[in-house]
Amino acid sequence: MATEVQIGPWKPHRPRGPIAALYSSPGPKYALPGETGYVHHDPCTYRAPAFSFGSRRFKFVDDCSPGPGYLVPANITMRGKDGTPAYSVYGRPKDLNTFSTPGPGKYSPERAGKSAYRSAPVYSLGARTKTFSNDQTPGPATYMLPSVLGPKVVNRSSAPNYSMTGRSKIGSFHEDLQRTPGPGTYRVVDPITYKYKPPQYSMTARNSLPGDTTQKPGPGAYSPERVVVSRPHAPNFSFGIRHSEYVAPLIVDVAD
Repeated sequence: MATEVQIGPWKPHRPRGPIAALYSSPGPKYALPGETGYVHHDPCTYRAPAFSFGSRRFKFVDDCSPGPGYLVPANITMRGKDGTPAYSVYGRPKDLNTFSTPGPGKYSPERAGKSAYRSAPVYSLGARTKTFSNDQTPGPATYMLPSVLGPKVVNRSSAPNYSMTGRSKIGSFHEDLQRTPGPGTYRVVDPITYKYKPPQYSMTARNSLPGDTTQKPGPGAYSPERVVVSRPHAPNFSFGIRHSEYVAPLIVDVAD
């Protein structure tokens, strides 16, 4: 057992009874009512009078002076401006562009064209001009001459016309006067109705056999290099947390 060193008049010793610091308390969970303010004040203590700052009442003003916020310029006197010359800094104005006389290289006599040289006549295809809206004279395409083809020619004789129509069953050689049913009128009866019925088979999908569908681990699922149970390995250390010196097990029986 280590020797206890006395520091001043106090000597470390074991407490005779339980100390509140040895046990964890709820802390500031059970808060007492405050002693400031008016609402939720501690009823056990004296409460001073409380005052509040209200808003300024509206006052009807009858004066129209600008007040001290009106700033008079310094160069204004009772007789107007004092007449002191004032200067300001501005940018240099741009010079006026003078007329530039063109030189010999400004002209292109080769582009003069038919204005200075003889040239052949040139024609262009323009759109048809619009006529006046009051011009209602009919053109050559307005009149329609009667056709000279067909049986409806007025002043000419027409040749006989023939037309091709479809074959009619009425009065023809294949007209069915008795309306007797043909071979295709009757419905064919299935032979299995009145004869021996052979066995019938159908093709369905292949049935899968029941088996285990769980996934089995393969050789790559294991990590034998991480196994340290069957072989020696270096010790491992971890950083723990610091415990309070007042934390102790609960003492039920206290010896006097």
